[in-house]
Amino acid sequence: MHTWHWQTWDNLPYLTCSLLEPWHHGFFTSAFSPRPPDQIVEALQPEATVYRVRQVHGNTVLTPSEFITIGAVGQGENQTPEKPAADGIFTEKPQQAVWVCTADCTPVLIGDEKTGRVAAIHAGWRGTATRIVPNTIARFLEVGSRLENLRVAMGPAIAPEVYQVSETVAIEVGSTIIPKDKTNTPESILDELQQLPHSPIFDDPHPGRVRLDVRRVNAIQLEQLGLDHEQVAIASHCTYQQPEYFFSYRRTQQKNVQWSGIVSK
Repeated sequence: MHTWHWQTWDNLPYLTCSLLEPWHHGFFTSAFSPRPPDQIVEALQPEATVYRVRQVHGNTVLTPSEFITIGAVGQGENQTPEKPAADGIFTEKPQQAVWVCTADCTPVLIGDEKTGRVAAIHAGWRGTATRIVPNTIARFLEVGSRLENLRVAMGPAIAPEVYQVSETVAIEVGSTIIPKDKTNTPESILDELQQLPHSPIFDDPHPGRVRLDVRRVNAIQLEQLGLDHEQVAIASHCTYQQPEYFFSYRRTQQKNVQWSGIVSK
């Protein structure tokens, strides 16, 4: 079993995962707010170069060198370079610290044990519905990574028992893990999802609503790619139910975020 550990830096708590032990990484709590990644990185690797994106709930995954080619540069002197729109960052060199922020969505950190490359992903329901995590795995494979060398940790996110969504949302997300010949009607998709082992769909008392386990859908996507369950770790922490540690947009309707980051080797 993979274990999750509380660490402290500057007397502030953050989580690490045993699966990602080879890398400096952390799933940071709300206690670090309002510090940005270029300050929080001191807890991991002060010499690392920080990269973050403008998250848009999509499935685009960029490398640091692609930040420049898409025009993510400043508009003049003394201006901060504009961050590119994306929801995943994939490293190319050692000492690159990649970061995503979340407030109920799933932060996903991935490392390749052989190459040292890493990725950070923001996987909300929209990103999951458009397969952002498999998209990121594809980027690893494009540069020679092998599936068996990848390690994936999903950090604190909203848990299914408190994550009510419309059946429409559940179907959009869930159709990514159902065979195409079983997705001819919304009802058939929901039925297939509910029959899965460790189903990501739970009943809700309100008509037209269900409870959704986004992290479980991502885990099934990874299983279907060929990753073994031992290569994937999922935190038991819920952003909604643990206000002492995490911001939750669903709980407060406020746009506060916590950061998750990992440094390439």
